[in-house]
Amino acid sequence: MYIVAHHRIKNPEAAFQRGRQLISGEGAPEGVKVLQFHPSQDLTEVTCLWESDAVAPVQGWVDSVLGDASENHCYPGGGGAGVRRAAPGPGGRTGADPVTS
Repeated sequence: MYIVAHHRIKNPEAAFQRGRQLISGEGAPEGVKVLQFHPSQDLTEVTCLWESDAVAPVQGWVDSVLGDASENHCYPGGGGAGVRRAAPGPGGRTGADPVTS
């Protein structure tokens, strides 16, 4: 299932340094995989999308890696309720746009 992790950053320097481990997946619990990482422009919040069988392994790992640098809230994603649209690629195309050339 998809797990959404929302982070309120208290110490950006520490959070982003520690967060490299989360992004790399090094030491992640079995079956836990990060899919997306989206920091806000001012780096005070980050939203991540994970894949896991349950929320608890993601919440526990995120809390243990980020420590006091961030407040973290993880919850199950809405499954098919979200809208998927790929990031723009060459020529500004997205995965939802037809390719004609």
